[in-house]
Amino acid sequence: MPRLSRAVALIAVLLLAQPVLAQRLRLVADGWPPFTDVTLVNGGLATDIVSTALARAGYASDFEQVPWARALKGVGDGRYDVLINAWYDDARTQLGEFSAQYLVNRVRFIKRRDDPVDYQDLQQLHGESIAVVRGYAYSAAFDQDALLQKVPVHDFAMAVRMLAAKRVRLTLEDEFVARYYLARESPRVRSAVEFVGEPLSENSLHILVSLKNPEHAQIVAGFDREIARMKADGSYAKLMKAHGM
Repeated sequence: MPRLSRAVALIAVLLLAQPVLAQRLRLVADGWPPFTDVTLVNGGLATDIVSTALARAGYASDFEQVPWARALKGVGDGRYDVLINAWYDDARTQLGEFSAQYLVNRVRFIKRRDDPVDYQDLQQLHGESIAVVRGYAYSAAFDQDALLQKVPVHDFAMAVRMLAAKRVRLTLEDEFVARYYLARESPRVRSAVEFVGEPLSENSLHILVSLKNPEHAQIVAGFDREIARMKADGSYAKLMKAHGM
């Protein structure tokens, strides 16, 4: 075989030995630290987990952060391939295919450490002042309970400072989100509060892959497979630890 032909044959063998790269996926989410935020390491905890699992499944990706409504519409339109941070909703199955759960959001009440208030059910909290973030959905039962004394605030930082200052008796937030913001509060505020009781609600977090992407089922299957493998080999736990969780 001529030398040039042998060289061409060798290059062909080497190329065939390399894994075939799948399409480059367009990931999208709104700003929701510590899960998704372009200012955080690797785009936040959820972005890091999702992009890592997809990379292991053979998919390169790019992440864009936009308002929630635009992100959801973009997945439905096919402008984006993967919505990173989706709670399951039947209506959204018309837009994309859900993965299995890869994180769990637990909404929990927070009280002052020196306050004996306890929480077993919502009826026990009737008449208690509870700081809530305007426009935030906590759970159907909580949101619809008119006997709860809800004090609207701009954000969780304001809520927890009001709690530490004894202006309200409780507040509530997703546990991961609360821990993220509490870590950035002053020691005085951080040491004055603690979680109390069982979670008010639990919501599983999924990716939503656009039905406009012809490989949506394959992408979901690859993602689910690699999340399971990451949990088994310890790399999932390492990512959680790297993001302070």
